[in-house]
Amino acid sequence: MSQRHKVIHPAHFPPARGYANGVVTSGRTLHIAGQIGWERDGTFADTAFRAQFARALDNVIDVVHAAGGFPTDVVKMTIYVTDMDAYRNAAAELGPIWRERFGKHYPAMALVGVTDLVHPDAMIEIEATASLLQE
Repeated sequence: MSQRHKVIHPAHFPPARGYANGVVTSGRTLHIAGQIGWERDGTFADTAFRAQFARALDNVIDVVHAAGGFPTDVVKMTIYVTDMDAYRNAAAELGPIWRERFGKHYPAMALVGVTDLVHPDAMIEIEATASLLQE
């Protein structure tokens, strides 16, 4: 990467091979790679939809924090799910999970149904963009 870009990788994440968890551009825009609901050791402790949603959000926030930002710096989020019915059925449980992490902050969002994700146990992946304050 050029000097205009800074790769972000939270220290407690498993090693990133062939990708970056986040990249900050010179304009202080943080592009966050798709984060799934895995634990820090790379396993899935819980395969329930709500647990994966919570963990994926936590992973997004970890990348934001590693870049020196805050959850409220997230300006855009795309949520990919392998089962729209599971998302709809868990919707009432997802609101409190969101509010615990983001309060009343709601970035521009999209929900996209997909057939498969990078890990066979993953049901959700969240990609985000954050606008960080100038250093």
